[in-house]
Amino acid sequence: MGRFEVIALGVGDTFSEVRNTASLLLEYDGFRLAVDCPDRYRGVLQGVSRRMERALPLESIDEFFITHVHGDHMNGLEGVAFYKRFAENKRVRLHTTADVRDVIWDQRLRAPMETLWDGIEHKTLGFNNYFDFAVSPWDDEFDIGPFHMTLRRTKHHVPTAAMLVRVDGQTFGYSSDTAFDPDLIRFLSKASVIVHETNLGPAHTAYSDLLTLPPEIRQRMRLIHYPDLFDPNTSEIPCLTEGDVLTL
Repeated sequence: MGRFEVIALGVGDTFSEVRNTASLLLEYDGFRLAVDCPDRYRGVLQGVSRRMERALPLESIDEFFITHVHGDHMNGLEGVAFYKRFAENKRVRLHTTADVRDVIWDQRLRAPMETLWDGIEHKTLGFNNYFDFAVSPWDDEFDIGPFHMTLRRTKHHVPTAAMLVRVDGQTFGYSSDTAFDPDLIRFLSKASVIVHETNLGPAHTAYSDLLTLPPEIRQRMRLIHYPDLFDPNTSEIPCLTEGDVLTL
């Protein structure tokens, strides 16, 4: 039996001056799955690696899951795909929902990635030149490596996936970005550890709403995606910091 760990790579929001934007790394028995891919992803990995005193090279990450197309959750994907292509001669094994796949190339990645100069001429490339893609269904359990996953659509500006991740009898839940949603809380309550966002605005979850949850839910919860003005030291619900490792 391996050990299921969730590593906090970033815990801030898109406006943060002091934190990496929210992203996680799931690890089990040597398999690593990145959940979201913020800017300067290799730098994010290096910074967390120093805090943890554990090597986290990009080359060691097997696959990526993108929860939604907001930049703070996927802007690093361009750089990762270029690095994989030019440094590793590989494609990125990419997982996401059909909603994200419908827009991620044409509306987010195509402009900087479609045309490459090969030293002699310009070549036109497409999504499949960079990515080995597997669609993640909304309604059925599916596997990524050793992880058995179930998704739920959140209340957010764009299609966004919350998730339950199961392995070896342990279950982890992640809200991703969402307005406060009691139905989503019920979905995530199956998990022994729940990472939930809190931030400002109608498409995010107010901290005050999370405080209304039953104590046994709050005890299993850790906060992420919080704004700089939020003081984690005064939070009644524990907050993740970069480099924290949750062991299930």
